Amino acid sequence: MRTSLNYSIILFFSILAFQSIKAAPVNHLKNEIHSGKIDLPAKLLIIVRNQYAQDHHNTATLFQTGEINTEKFDPGAALKILNTKTGEVTSLLETKTGVVRDPEVSFDGKKIIFSYRKNIDDCYHIYEINADGTQLKQLTFATGVSDIDPLYLPNDQIIFSSTREPKYCMCNRHIMANLYRMNPDGSNIVQLGKSTLFEGHSALMNDGRIIYDRWEYIDRNFGDAQGLWTVNPDGTKHAVYYGNNSNSPGGIIDPRPLPNDNKMLCIFGSCHDRPWGALALIDRSKGVDGKEAVVKIWPEKSRDLIGVGNWDTFMQLDVRYEDPFPLSDEQFLVSKSLYLNKESNHPNKEKMGLFLVDMQGNETLLYEDKNQGVYDAMPLAPRFRPRNIPTARKFDESPGYFYVQNVYESTHLEGVEKGSVKYLRVIESPEKRTYTQPSWGGQGQQAPGVNWHSFENKRVLGTVPVEEDGSVYFEAPSGKYLFFQLLDEKKKMVQSMRSGVIVHPGETNGCIGCHEDRLSVPPTQTKMPLALRKKPSKLSESPNENRIYSYMRDLQPVFDKNCVECHDFGKEAGKELILAADRNPYFNASYIDIQLKKQITTVGGGPSEIQQAYSWGSHASNLVKVIEAGHYNVKLSNEELEAIYTWIDLNGIYYPYYESAYPNNPAGRSPITFGELNRLGELCGVDFKKLAGHNRKLGAQITFERPELSPCLKNIQANSEAYPEALAIIQKGKERLREIPRADMEGFIPCEEQQIQLKKYMQRMLVEKKNNQAVSEGKRIYDVEANN
Repeated sequence: MRTSLNYSIILFFSILAFQSIKAAPVNHLKNEIHSGKIDLPAKLLIIVRNQYAQDHHNTATLFQTGEINTEKFDPGAALKILNTKTGEVTSLLETKTGVVRDPEVSFDGKKIIFSYRKNIDDCYHIYEINADGTQLKQLTFATGVSDIDPLYLPNDQIIFSSTREPKYCMCNRHIMANLYRMNPDGSNIVQLGKSTLFEGHSALMNDGRIIYDRWEYIDRNFGDAQGLWTVNPDGTKHAVYYGNNSNSPGGIIDPRPLPNDNKMLCIFGSCHDRPWGALALIDRSKGVDGKEAVVKIWPEKSRDLIGVGNWDTFMQLDVRYEDPFPLSDEQFLVSKSLYLNKESNHPNKEKMGLFLVDMQGNETLLYEDKNQGVYDAMPLAPRFRPRNIPTARKFDESPGYFYVQNVYESTHLEGVEKGSVKYLRVIESPEKRTYTQPSWGGQGQQAPGVNWHSFENKRVLGTVPVEEDGSVYFEAPSGKYLFFQLLDEKKKMVQSMRSGVIVHPGETNGCIGCHEDRLSVPPTQTKMPLALRKKPSKLSESPNENRIYSYMRDLQPVFDKNCVECHDFGKEAGKELILAADRNPYFNASYIDIQLKKQITTVGGGPSEIQQAYSWGSHASNLVKVIEAGHYNVKLSNEELEAIYTWIDLNGIYYPYYESAYPNNPAGRSPITFGELNRLGELCGVDFKKLAGHNRKLGAQITFERPELSPCLKNIQANSEAYPEALAIIQKGKERLREIPRADMEGFIPCEEQQIQLKKYMQRMLVEKKNNQAVSEGKRIYDVEANN
């Protein structure tokens, strides 16, 4: 399988049409390549395949068997070697029915690791092959999961991303992946990342750490929480690197460090696009967000898009780059779109060619395949092996530890007096393990509906004391996706994290402060922080505190006891605010009315930027101000006040579970069907389609607990022909809820389909437990054994 490089270096008029390539430099560099003035590696490893089909997220390139977008799998790919001296192209592995992707060359240049899916019925597994094409070996075998993005570690272990802990993005239905590690022979696969969304495109830094792109959000919008993170090879010390609080670009992905500099090459892309975009060079010493850190960007005009618009702003580019790889601090290999510009009428506008780009702005087309795109280019040669960072964790179920040196060492704490923070609340953001087809329109698509506009449910694990000097030290459950809130003496939120942290068994993780300047020098300490002079604080082990938060269980009883006597349907105060418990197709009456009438100030699926202390939550909410000022003769206990504060500070959440008992009905929650709801709308003159999202204008129109009080019935006379039929539809919903409780009720059981999904999740967790046990005991366990 050989073709000529002469065919692939395009010197015709089509080159002149590329807006970002200047004709003179291209010809000049082309001549230098052939004259030997540019010292390209003798052999380049490349992938030839079709561009991934566009999907709803730039991470959704798996098209995994059995998932919602399987049919987008586009087969036909090859792992090839491009000889830059002779122009010959040799195939190591070709497939007409599958896809080869994500190669990485070993440190000695003798082996190649990659991800391979043989056909649409298969899933991606990790394979290894010799550089001469011999001894193809499969390393991972788990069924029903995708293993991608493998990476050799300095100790020859292998990092990769995988869907082995099945979870789905909260704003849609796409399966996500986390970081894993295994031995060179494929044994002892253990999970390193626990974020609730996607961790991928990992690369090895010069100091031995891993850099990867992470998509995550807590109380943030779905599209602009994709930045670069670092982690040690054992999974400890996950930390933000760049772009965690950027609204645009929506995806900062595919990082590669320069070989002799502390700068990072990466792609500035969009959420709802393929994994391509502008090519950017970041100097993190100049900033962890924004333009200041961007030393160079291709095309240069895309610099004006940084921090402008939203998560999809970079989709307007008419030239896009993908899979960068630095050959030196001055020259980079990168895939680049050939025919994407608006003037092009090429039949394959998404086709990518292999380019050499340099810091002077020159871009040279090195290779264009006749039919498909060229990706993942890198030298097939020995390379630098960074130091090995030793393991600093256990592989059991023991806890980890967090400390904060001084919570007041922070940005965005205006108006917060030292000594005013008394507690730190620890919260878990659980993963979403199932999905429904119908959705609720929050600040993104919730399938099923979970909250008014934010995406996550939450579990309060407890609070720990903050010492007078601002220090905190506590024990935390390992392997959980956690975030923290600072609380005052009333346990009202002062400030909240909107990103997650992970601690592994036996790991101690910490920070200088809360939202501290990550480029600042830690303050000089002459004394040991007070919290570190004691044993770590323990979180509450109360079962009530460790349940996932439920609006109906944990807050509504406060309203039932103190408020509903006046704030009910048909009451005068109810005209101002309904606080009744009655469920409707999506949530309940009080929840909808409080949200609709903006009685609480929350961030919802909030902005990417860090928010100021006191700017949202219980301190900023009108509902709290009214209650604390004294509302008629209502006197709430401290426990009841804390229940209200906690709910608001958790961002006004509602459902405790992502699972559903009514997966095919409106919002994945309603006990009445789409047909029944539409008919009810016809009878009552209410367009219920407009009520299935947080932009609705009407309060609750249905009360399943008391059907006759349903506000939608007021539109028709009780003695009309329409009334009995309309009432019967609502009563049918009441009866169904009695028979099949939904997720905001006691006795809830997920639907049968989701029970199967949950069973798969539990099976995978058992495999993970066995693998960790094998590591702890010095044994070896393989996918084949685990699957048996």
